Amino acid sequence: MVPGFLARAVDLLLGRQGRSLHFKAAGAATVVLLVVVLVGSGLVVAAERDVPGAKLTSYPLALWWSVETATTVGYGDFYPVTVWGRLIAVVVMVVGITAYGMVTAALATWFVGRDQERRHHRLHHAEQAVEQTYEEMTHAVHERFDRLERMLEGGRTQ
Repeated sequence: MVPGFLARAVDLLLGRQGRSLHFKAAGAATVVLLVVVLVGSGLVVAAERDVPGAKLTSYPLALWWSVETATTVGYGDFYPVTVWGRLIAVVVMVVGITAYGMVTAALATWFVGRDQERRHHRLHHAEQAVEQTYEEMTHAVHERFDRLERMLEGGRTQ
């Protein structure tokens, strides 16, 4: 069940053609973060088990610790006491900060891109309106010149 869920999640995050590189990278970072949180929780329990003063002795507690560490909340209620546990914590922290940074950058890029598209669209419409006005005025001027020429030619023949 879990591998099928992960496969669908990876396909959803990375599999669509036409997605920008920013969103693909953010999707990949999210998948890596999910794996690091799940695996890191198990590894920290293994590193902290049967150690005096350790609080991360069950997977649910370690999962909670891993999520709060990855999100940089860090309440301080749970923390690793062994060297291996702290090394795992560093990995969870770095991957969490990186993943959230990439997701934030992807969203910012998307918002800026939408704004640029709107501006480009408005500019294109303004250019078309100016072009149409120019063509209409040019046509009107040509008609007046043609009328003047006809009037002048009519006056010469009479």
